[in-house]
Amino acid sequence: MTFRTRFAPSPTGPLHIGHAYSAIMCHDMARAEDGAFLLRMEDTDLQRSKPEWERLIIEDLLWLGLSCDGPVHRQSEHIERYNARLETLADRRLLYPCSCTRSDIRAALTAPQEGVAHQVYPGTCRGRPMSERREGDAIRLDLFAALNLLAGDELAFTE
Repeated sequence: MTFRTRFAPSPTGPLHIGHAYSAIMCHDMARAEDGAFLLRMEDTDLQRSKPEWERLIIEDLLWLGLSCDGPVHRQSEHIERYNARLETLADRRLLYPCSCTRSDIRAALTAPQEGVAHQVYPGTCRGRPMSERREGDAIRLDLFAALNLLAGDELAFTE
């Protein structure tokens, strides 16, 4: 199995110092292991992603001395595949719609509560069926249901 790393910026603006550091680390790790360094553009934000930003990011990576192995991958080129996977998860009742805003979630997490420490999402919409999904709702994975479904199975993934 080939050791692979990937750098996955959103082409919504110029490369910043954090991106550069991440790219250098991923590139150098791949090279140290005689592996592959891949570039994947997170270009699913159609309003903000621009081809000119992608071009400039690639130019900046080259300026930093970082070469990618293989063509640039784009998230937008795999939407059909992602939608098929979402359908599979929905059929297994592992997804739910969420209408919470970031400020809703922040407010819920700062309220006095018992339960899991360091929660990221308080579960406000967990349990809503996908049939109640409205435009603008996020789709969330019900991690508790997914882990229960997979309990005891070996977990593996392919990117």
